[in-house]
Amino acid sequence: MFDACPHCGQKLSPWQQVLLSVDRALMCKNCWYRIIIDIYDPKDQGRKPGGKHS
Repeated sequence: MFDACPHCGQKLSPWQQVLLSVDRALMCKNCWYRIIIDIYDPKDQGRKPGGKHS
């Protein structure tokens, strides 16, 4: 989890950290960098996004 913006280093408030954990996306108010948490599932390795899974 992020406690600061990875772009500018501005510390995130506890409320921003909660929003980031729920929404998985947040805009830094200091530099306007979009922080997006990409969830990676190792079980889906090798599968194409949006494709049919058999």
